[in-house]
Amino acid sequence: MKIRIAGVVGESVVDGPGIRTVVFAQGCPRACIGCHNPETLDPAGGRDMEDIEILRLIEKTKLVKGVTFSGGEPFMQAGAFARLGKKAREKGLDIITYTGYTWEELLEIGKEDPAVRELLEISDYLVDGPFMESRKDLTLAFRGSANQRIINVRESLQKGDVVTADFA
Repeated sequence: MKIRIAGVVGESVVDGPGIRTVVFAQGCPRACIGCHNPETLDPAGGRDMEDIEILRLIEKTKLVKGVTFSGGEPFMQAGAFARLGKKAREKGLDIITYTGYTWEELLEIGKEDPAVRELLEISDYLVDGPFMESRKDLTLAFRGSANQRIINVRESLQKGDVVTADFA
């Protein structure tokens, strides 16, 4: 299955805990002022890549703890990212997904779009919410503004309410 990506970074320590491979989705409807990855906004930019090719890149780094889906907006291609996430999970890797949507918005969208719910459920952690330049805080772990949360997806789904995680 093809995924429209801006790129893949084999080893990152700034996109979640441990050494991670980061897959940057291409395309984002939010266009937040001060966006960290403005080159990923245009859905026509980037390139198509097969999910199996991306998985091979992930497998090349032996010390990788997990995979981070960033963007752009991974939920614009929820089905493709969910499929890639499942394959990464089968390799014993955890999944962190960044999104400009809030948890609450994704739950609502997921009622109509099963792929959104699937990507949400395959994610161990979700960093949610748009970047807000007025709330920018460079002291926060793995996020850029104070409105963004690191959410433990499984615990939140079980509890029926947001359960945040702190990796600091």
